[in-house]
Amino acid sequence: MKRDTNDGFIMRPKVDFCFKELMEDAEVRRGFIAAVLHILPEEVVESTLLPTHLRTRYEEDKLGILDVRVLLAGGTQIDIEIQVSPFPLWPERSLFYLSKVFTDQLQKGKGYEILEKCVHIGILDFILFDAEKTFYSCYHMREDTSHHLYTDKLEVHILELPKLNRYQYPETELLNWAKFMNAERQEEFEEMAEKDKYIEKAYEALKNISADDEKRLEYEAREKALRDHNYLMKSNWEAGLEAGRKAGMEAGEKIGISKGMEQGESRVNRLVQMLIANSRTEEIEKAVSDREYQQALFREFHL
Repeated sequence: MKRDTNDGFIMRPKVDFCFKELMEDAEVRRGFIAAVLHILPEEVVESTLLPTHLRTRYEEDKLGILDVRVLLAGGTQIDIEIQVSPFPLWPERSLFYLSKVFTDQLQKGKGYEILEKCVHIGILDFILFDAEKTFYSCYHMREDTSHHLYTDKLEVHILELPKLNRYQYPETELLNWAKFMNAERQEEFEEMAEKDKYIEKAYEALKNISADDEKRLEYEAREKALRDHNYLMKSNWEAGLEAGRKAGMEAGEKIGISKGMEQGESRVNRLVQMLIANSRTEEIEKAVSDREYQQALFREFHL
């Protein structure tokens, strides 16, 4: 059911629910993918949305669920992920998903020659590489000295949206898309829509889904879940810091108070990060309050 959009409500594209809805439109996908891959939109001849659940071969395998998975006409697969909450282990997570997409191509009895290029696009609402000023980075596998390309079959693109508020960049199609993804007000969306016909198409789609009552309810539920998750992560992180200080105080009796506190905090912080990265957030509270359980996790993660 559509509602009158005069109430001013408009979804934020960087919320994963909204982004997935936008990527349902083939023309929006074409414009965005072309901007990230630095090719002409006409070169994206066809793009098909694929199932986002990755296969698991064994019961103990970690389940991979992608935000958006796209197949291009030439066989290239693209995994597009939106991440709003800070995630320090994003490189490890992105490689995990990219590797699963790559290996999922190989069926029993098939040869390696069937393997096609796989691309990860990470749109982050946090700063991953604070030392780098650029909001966009592209990574390949290269030799350290000669920079010879080992293979082009794996490729990673990272967009760090918060940097748009820190630095000025020359205008490009990708910058306009990044600003659109980062926008929150109608005038910001309109400004970007005037610069690119594909962004204009995305803005029209954004207005349509924002006016849909059912989709608005889903979007607001997702926003609430993200807020609750962020609050839980912040609370658990602070609890982890406190547990780290206590562990450091105890260790300080043996190796010196200052050094002991530093080592204890660092160790618990790394443990919290590992639990988050392995989707085991429900264990964080016990990990910081139960000393015996904490020590068992230290051994499990070799910390």
